Amino acid sequence: MFFPGSRYAGQQTYTVTQPDGTQVTAVRLPLPRPGRLLGFHRRVEGQRLDLLAHHYLKDATGFWRLCDASDTPSPDALASREQVGIPDRER
Repeated sequence: MFFPGSRYAGQQTYTVTQPDGTQVTAVRLPLPRPGRLLGFHRRVEGQRLDLLAHHYLKDATGFWRLCDASDTPSPDALASREQVGIPDRER
């Protein structure tokens, strides 16, 4: 259902019944997994997280790991930070 590098890959799913009776499969939100930091990147206005993830992690889809390393819940929350934590790629 999710690509292998996704933060949702391997997460448990559950079924929710909506008020109209339709059933929807949902995925449990993963808890952030902060690990060892290699350092910080001082962000310049307009820098995209996917490009930073590609540069530091060699995986543009790993932008969520930058969020975890920076203790932010979402990319939008990280956009207001001056520094982005750079996690160890070995995780």
